Amino acid sequence: MGDLLAKMLLDYGVEYVFGMPGGQTTALHDGISRLSPAIQHILVRDERSAPYAADAYARLTGKPGVCDVTVGPGATKLPDGLVEAFNASIPMIAIVGELPLDWVTLRHKGVASQGFDQQAFFQTITKATFTVPSVEALPDVVRSAFRIATSPRPGPVVIIVPHDVMDAPYPENLATPIEARCIHAPSVRYRPPQDDVARAAALISRARRPAIIAGGGVHGSDASDVLTALTDRLKPLVVTSLSGKGAVPESRPYSAGVLNPLGSAGAIELIKEADLLIWCGSKASQNTAMNWTLPLAGQATITIDADPTEHGRTFEPTVALCGDIRLTIEDLHAALREAGVEAQPEWLDFIATRKAALENKLRIDSTTDTLPLKPQRVMHEVRERLKAADVVISDASWSAGWIAQYIPAQQSGRQFLYARGQGGLGYSIPAAIGAGAVLRATGGYAVTVAGDGGHSFSVGELATLAQNRMRVVNVVLNNGTLGWLQMWQEIFFSELRQSVDLSFGNKPDFAAAADAMGLLGIKVNEASELAAAFDAAFAFDGPSVIEVIVDPRATPIHSFRRRLADTSGKVAARPGTVYELRQWRAAADLRQSEETLV
Repeated sequence: MGDLLAKMLLDYGVEYVFGMPGGQTTALHDGISRLSPAIQHILVRDERSAPYAADAYARLTGKPGVCDVTVGPGATKLPDGLVEAFNASIPMIAIVGELPLDWVTLRHKGVASQGFDQQAFFQTITKATFTVPSVEALPDVVRSAFRIATSPRPGPVVIIVPHDVMDAPYPENLATPIEARCIHAPSVRYRPPQDDVARAAALISRARRPAIIAGGGVHGSDASDVLTALTDRLKPLVVTSLSGKGAVPESRPYSAGVLNPLGSAGAIELIKEADLLIWCGSKASQNTAMNWTLPLAGQATITIDADPTEHGRTFEPTVALCGDIRLTIEDLHAALREAGVEAQPEWLDFIATRKAALENKLRIDSTTDTLPLKPQRVMHEVRERLKAADVVISDASWSAGWIAQYIPAQQSGRQFLYARGQGGLGYSIPAAIGAGAVLRATGGYAVTVAGDGGHSFSVGELATLAQNRMRVVNVVLNNGTLGWLQMWQEIFFSELRQSVDLSFGNKPDFAAAADAMGLLGIKVNEASELAAAFDAAFAFDGPSVIEVIVDPRATPIHSFRRRLADTSGKVAARPGTVYELRQWRAAADLRQSEETLV
C-alpha cells in the first residue's frame, strides 16, 4: 500500500514530503524511493518541524503541503503546525502511522507500544481526520483528503494509516482516479451575488476616504495582482495584516504597510481617518483589528471572504461579499469601472504626506550605526540585498514587527511568510526547509529572521538545511532575552524579571553552533561588520547563520516604546484577584492599541 499511496501523492502533484520515518510508515518511504526524484522525502530532525515545512511549501505554491510521521510520539509533535495551518487556512495533508487495525483494545494507555486514540486527538485541530479502514478504502480517503484540504476554506487534513493496511499488498486493478482541480487551492471558486456587488460598488462610490485591509486570504486566492489593479484605479488607503503583506506593493503612494500593534505607525494612524473599511480576505483578528477597536463608530464596512462564517463574526458589515477573493475583486473592479468611480485626490495627498513623514523616520532608524546595534539597522541590510525571487520568513514575536516595519514589499505576491495562525516560536527555520525546497527551482534565497529565543526552538533543523544545501540566510537577533516577555514583566508586573534571560557570558554562540553543523556561521558585534557578513551569506551556495548582538531595549511595539520612555506610566503593582487581574490586563491591552504612536 505504500507504493499506492506514494503514487497517488505524485498524481496530485506532490513533489516533496517532509517528515520522519517510522516502522509503521516504512512502506510509504519505500514507495517514495521507487518514484524518486519525481517525488522526494526530506528528513527533518524533529517531527514538530514537518508541518511547518509543509506549511511554507503550501503558502508558496498553493498546493497542499504534505508531511508524515509515525504513530504515537511522532503524532503528538504535529499539533503546533496543524493549528497554525488550520487557523491560517493553509492546505496540508499529514500522513500518520498507526497500530494495526485489530489492536483497538491495546491502544489505551500505551498497552501496545506508542498507542493512543489518534483519531480523537486530531479531530479538533483539522478540517477532517480519517483512519483508513482497508486497502480498498485508501484511494477514496486520499481523494477526500485533497478535496477537503483545498476547498474553501483550505486547511489541514490528517490521514491515519494502520500498520497492517500500510504494509498490505493492493489489487493491481484498484482504481486510483484523482480530482485535478484539487491539486491547487482553492479547488472551488464562486462569485458573490451581483446585487451585493452593486451595493458594495455604490458604497465605495460615496466614500471620500476608503481603505482596504488585505489579509492572507488575498494570497490564498492568488489575488494580489487583481487587487493591485483595483487599488491602482481607486487609490484607497491600503494596509495589510502580517499574513497579507505583499497583497499590494508597499511602494505604492497609497499603501501604508502592516496594520498591527507590531506594524506601521502610518497604518495605525491613517486607518482611523477612513470613512469606509473594506476587509479583503482578512478575518479581523485581534491584532489586525487593533484589539477589536476597529471598525470605529461611523466607519462603514465591506467584507470580502469565501467563508460565510467570517462575515459578521466580530462586527456586522454594511455589505457582505461572500465569494472567492479573486473573483469577487474582479467583479467589484468591473462594477466600479462601469460606474466611473475614480480616486479621491485629497485622500491620496493626505496619505502620501503622512506616509512620507513617517518613512523619513524609518530611514533614520534603519541607518544608524550606534551601539548596541538596533534590529532596524540589521533589517536595512536584508532589505538592500533582497531580490524578486527571495522569500523572507518571520519567526514569532518581535521579528514580525521588525520585518513588517523595515522591509517593505516591493512587489505584489507572497514574498513574506508569517506564522500568524497560532504565532508559535520556532516557525522560521522549519518553514525555511519548505521554502528552500520550492526555491531550488528559482535560485532564490530564503531569509529567516528570529530572536535568540525563537531560533533556539528549532536550532537542530539547521542540520537539515545543511544536509540539503538549501540557500537560506538565517538572521538571529540576539538580545539575550525573551524580549517581549521581559518587557511585559517590567511594565506590568513591577519590574519582575523571571525566566526570561537566555544568555550566560558569551553563550550560547549561535554562529559557532551553525558552523559546527556545516553552515556558514558569522557573528556580528559592530555595524562595520554587517555589510561583509551579509555579502558573504548571500554569496554562499548553501545555508548560513548571521548572529547579530542587538540592543535588548529595542522593541517594535509602539506603546512599549512610550512606556519605557515614560517611567511614570509603569504599573506599580498588579491587582489581587483573578477578576481584577483580567480587567486590568484587558484595559492595558486596549490602551496599547489606542495610544498615540511614536
